[in-house]
Amino acid sequence: MALNGQKHVLDGYKALDFTQFVAGPTVTKLMAEMGAEVIKVELAPDGDRSRSMPFIRNERSGYFVQQNRGKLSLCLDPRIEAGKTIIRELIAKVDVLVENFAPGVIRRMGFDYETVRGINPKIVMCSVSTFGQQGPLAHDPGYDFMGQAYAGVTSLSGEEGGPHFPPMLAIGDVSTGVHGLAAIACSLLHRERTGEGQYVDISLVDAYFHYHDIWVQSISASGGSAKPVRTGLHYSVLAPAGMFKAREGYIFVFAWLDHHWVKLCELMGRPELGRDPRFIDNTSRLKNRAEIIKVIESWLQSIPSDEVAVELLREARIPSAPVLTVEQAMKHPHLVERQTVQTVHDRILGELQIPGFPLRFSAFPDRLELEAPFLGEHNERILSSYLGYSPDSVARLEQEGVLRSLPR
Repeated sequence: MALNGQKHVLDGYKALDFTQFVAGPTVTKLMAEMGAEVIKVELAPDGDRSRSMPFIRNERSGYFVQQNRGKLSLCLDPRIEAGKTIIRELIAKVDVLVENFAPGVIRRMGFDYETVRGINPKIVMCSVSTFGQQGPLAHDPGYDFMGQAYAGVTSLSGEEGGPHFPPMLAIGDVSTGVHGLAAIACSLLHRERTGEGQYVDISLVDAYFHYHDIWVQSISASGGSAKPVRTGLHYSVLAPAGMFKAREGYIFVFAWLDHHWVKLCELMGRPELGRDPRFIDNTSRLKNRAEIIKVIESWLQSIPSDEVAVELLREARIPSAPVLTVEQAMKHPHLVERQTVQTVHDRILGELQIPGFPLRFSAFPDRLELEAPFLGEHNERILSSYLGYSPDSVARLEQEGVLRSLPR
C-alpha cells in the first residue's frame, strides 16, 4: 500500500473496456496495472476473440491472459435492449470508455461519443483503430501490419532491391495502446482542471508514422532530392551502425560517433583506422561502409565467442548488444532483475512468464497481483456493486440470454 492508502497511481478511476486482441487491450491493461478498475465488456456469446488464440491449454489462452490481467469480465448481448440499458447505466458510473471496433461499429451499437457524452459529460472516450475515425481509409479493415505498411515504415526494411522484412511482433499494436494511455491520462488531467471530458481518436497509422526520425523531414527539407535507401543490416545514414556477423551469431554495434569509432579501432588493434582520412568522420565512413564492415566482422570472428566479444565492447563502453533469441532474453539477468520478464500466476495455466509492466513509479514500487477473468466471471459483482441489481435480477438476465458466463 502506498500514498494515502492508494494501491497505485490510477486507484479510484473506473474504465469501461470494449476492446479485444492487442492495441485496445493494451490501453486498459496498463490502466489495470496502475490500479484502475477496468470492466471488460465482452460481447455474447463468445467474448473477446483472443480467448481462442494460442497458446491454449485447458481452453485457456495465454495470449488472452497476457492482455487482460486485472480486468473484470461482463459478458452481455448489446443487441438486446436490456443489454443496452446495462451499458448506458455503466457509462454514467465510469471515468473512461475505450473501444477498438472498426469505425462506425460503436455508433451502430448506440454508443457513439455524442450519446456517451450525453449520459456522462465528464467521460473520456478513446477509440483505437488502424486508420483513425476519418479519412479515405478509415473504414478499411486493418491490423498492425497494415498501419505499418501505409506509414512507410515497412518500406525501410530489407536489403536494397530485395523483399521487405516487417518485424513479427505487435510493435504497432502495443505502442498505439501506449499512445492511447498517454492521451487518456492527459485528458483526465485536463478534466481535473476544467471538469470537462473529451473524445480521443488514436490510430495505428498515426503512431507508426510518428516513428520516422530521419526521412520525412529529410525528404521535405531537400525538396524531394533525399531518397531513403534500404541498407539491410546497417543503418542507412550512420556508420558503423548495424548488425555485424560474429563467430556464432550477430552483434549490434553503434560506433558511429567519432570518439566511439576511435575506441573501437583501438579495441580491434587497428588504432591507425581512427585517424585514416577514409574513416575520419561519419560522412567518410558512410562512403567506405563496405570496408568498415569487413574490418569489424573479421575482428568479431577472431574472438573466441560472441559472449567474449560483447564483454569486450561493453568494457570499452562502445554501444553494442548481442542479438538474443526470445528464450535468451527471458533468461537474461538484467531483464529478470528488473522484472522486464515477469512471472505471474493464472488459475488455469499456473505459473507463466509474460512481458512485465514497463512503467516505474517511485511512490508505487510494487506491482499489483492481477488475474485474467473467465468469461462473464464478474457479471453479478459488477451489476450489484455498480448498479444495485439483485442476485435474482442477474439470474433472470442470464436466463433471458442478456448475460452470459462460462463455468470456471
